[in-house]
Amino acid sequence: MSFEDLKLKRQFLRAVEDLGYTVPTPIQVQAIPRILAGQDLIGVAQTGTGKTAAYVLPLLQKAKGRQDGAPRIAILVPTKELAFQVHAAVMSFAAHTDLRALTLVGGVGPKTQIASLAEGTDIVVATPGRFMELYLKGALVLNKLHSLVLDEADRMMDMGFMPQLRDMLEVLPRKRQNLLFSATFPQRVESLADEFLLWPSRIEVAPEGTPVASVDQFMVKVPNIQTKLNLLSFWLCGKHVDSRALVFVRTKDDARKIRQALEKVLPGQVAEIHSNKAQHTRLAAMSQFRQGDVRVLVSTDVSSRGIDVPETEVVVNFTVPRMSDDYVHRIGRTGRADRSGVAYTMVDPTDEVALGRILERLPKGNRPESMSFPDQVEEAATPPWEAKTMARTIDFQRKKADPTYQGAFHEKKRKGEGNKRSKRRR
Repeated sequence: MSFEDLKLKRQFLRAVEDLGYTVPTPIQVQAIPRILAGQDLIGVAQTGTGKTAAYVLPLLQKAKGRQDGAPRIAILVPTKELAFQVHAAVMSFAAHTDLRALTLVGGVGPKTQIASLAEGTDIVVATPGRFMELYLKGALVLNKLHSLVLDEADRMMDMGFMPQLRDMLEVLPRKRQNLLFSATFPQRVESLADEFLLWPSRIEVAPEGTPVASVDQFMVKVPNIQTKLNLLSFWLCGKHVDSRALVFVRTKDDARKIRQALEKVLPGQVAEIHSNKAQHTRLAAMSQFRQGDVRVLVSTDVSSRGIDVPETEVVVNFTVPRMSDDYVHRIGRTGRADRSGVAYTMVDPTDEVALGRILERLPKGNRPESMSFPDQVEEAATPPWEAKTMARTIDFQRKKADPTYQGAFHEKKRKGEGNKRSKRRR
């Protein structure tokens, strides 16, 4: 099937051609006709398969050109990075029209956004918090809104946005089209979607939570942090010396430390991005990575869904994510737009439980392949402080799984308590 077969108008076919797209993806083939027909829709497809175009193109066509005043389309996303990414996509697809779009996100004062809204816009791409803030200030008028999109709907609901989304239901026009899109849509979230959708169609072009097949996945057991850094340097400075790479970590502190360590072997080629960074710093880091000015970007999961750089060839999970959905989204940053990619996951002893949960959720035939530790990489000894920290983490995991488990440190604690009692008696 071609884009012409999807009944898109000439100006959007030109935009698609300008962007180099020749054949629509499965999610686009199934979603575009339904959205043009006005249906409410749940779209579940692997990351990097063209979900944004699947809803933006038909909504732009339904907008029928610029109108003065209030927006008619609202696209809500969980993070600032994703908001800017979606806004860029909207502007690209609307390049041959006079439609206008605004990004409304927090982290900056609202005055500029209020002024831009006063000038009029057709589409807003927003995070829920700033959306409601501007509405309550009277700057965002919603009486003309006819289409609402929740992009990354699962994360939106999981990140605590439900109260804000429910508040929005009270102020949005009742007669509107609602669209929910995501790469994952857990069953616990699906019931919440009933609040937003009326007799929706559901499109699932791949089993929920399935990684993209164009990504080669590998996992390797690594004993400690220093050995992880040695292996990471080997991949980035040797095996994938010219590749753009994303390194995912669990915490902001991890991102800072790993970026500093990588700077020693890749000076001037590494940036970090996480929620503690100021918005202009995060945008600058993303721009540098997108343009190739830096080759490696270290990121936390908070930012993982806003990174759309098709040139990314390598993803490294420095730490195993706690949620299987986050694993799918992490490795989905490569292998985008029909390109191939490779994803490595380093597994230390504290990661075994999280890895087990991920492997249970992934379909057979689409799980990471075990690889042996490379002979060329030095395996560092585990320092006592790290061994103790890992032992306590594993102890905590076992207690959580089995409340009757006494713990590896149980006897030591009892002996210590006995010594204290003896001293008190004396």
